[in-house]
Amino acid sequence: MKAYPIMFKHPTTGAIIENQGMELRDWFAGLALQGMLSRDDYDYDEMFLESKACYRIADSMIKARENKDE
Repeated sequence: MKAYPIMFKHPTTGAIIENQGMELRDWFAGLALQGMLSRDDYDYDEMFLESKACYRIADSMIKARENKDE
């Protein structure tokens, strides 16, 4: 699933231009990382491990969307 897909008409050529947007998983991971970076006690030496954790959080968010009727 994509986040922020857009379609527009080029102003001079009239061609329809479609941008698929970024992956929803990447968007969610970025939001999680933004929250982690905003902490006062953030440890930049552990950024790689925390970035991986952000994708686990994103995967959980996507799964929750899929099960939203439960």
